[in-house]
Amino acid sequence: MTTLIPKGTRIGLALGGGFARAIAHAGVLRVLEREGIPVHAISGVSSGAIAAAAFASGRSSREIEEAAGAMQFSSVESLTAFAMGDFLRALLKKSNFEEMRVPLAIVASDLTAGAPVVFRDKGDVLMPIHASCAYPGLFPPVRYMEHCLVDGMVSMDVPAAPLRRMGATHVISVMIPSPPEVIDPRNMQSVVRRSFQIMMERNGSHWRKASDVVIAPDVRDSYGDLRQMIEAALPQILKWLPSAAAA
Repeated sequence: MTTLIPKGTRIGLALGGGFARAIAHAGVLRVLEREGIPVHAISGVSSGAIAAAAFASGRSSREIEEAAGAMQFSSVESLTAFAMGDFLRALLKKSNFEEMRVPLAIVASDLTAGAPVVFRDKGDVLMPIHASCAYPGLFPPVRYMEHCLVDGMVSMDVPAAPLRRMGATHVISVMIPSPPEVIDPRNMQSVVRRSFQIMMERNGSHWRKASDVVIAPDVRDSYGDLRQMIEAALPQILKWLPSAAAA
């Protein structure tokens, strides 16, 4: 399907984290492809950064889903630094920001400054993705110049704001909620995961202000709710593209 785009309309897609559940991002991309809805800029944090970079490099939604399935992420613990490097090199068609088919932004968190770091426009993509996926307590921080970088979700759970600075007039944000965590105080990863959940719940108002449409499916058991939410959001998105809405 080919859609005529009103002059000046630029759609941005912000992909949050979610580790194994972030394969759901491929479902969002598939619906946009099916409807002929263009993505003029894309951003990602944590595992959303992997999906965003793959799409920006030229991979289709189906290729992203197949690659994620082949990797068989049972949990974030299964994604070692070595495995991620091989996975990314095989997945990405391009490895530099300036080569990307769609403008891309990757967000990591700077422990020194206590602020997000946005990578875009030029340079290597692999290091920012590694940094954005450096889950505290599980992976070591990534050293970059004078900075100590960790998971992008620490400072920005959904990277909607960078898309505005990249010229997006409309932003679709995808947030993959974590399943309820049964706290085991003796298990440090359980404590860290629950801490992330609380932080994301409290910080939601910041990225939502920069979003026009929010897709936040419950994907604990299946992706049925994801499909329903995307379909429900379509009428609002199609209003941005009058020619598509009239088709």
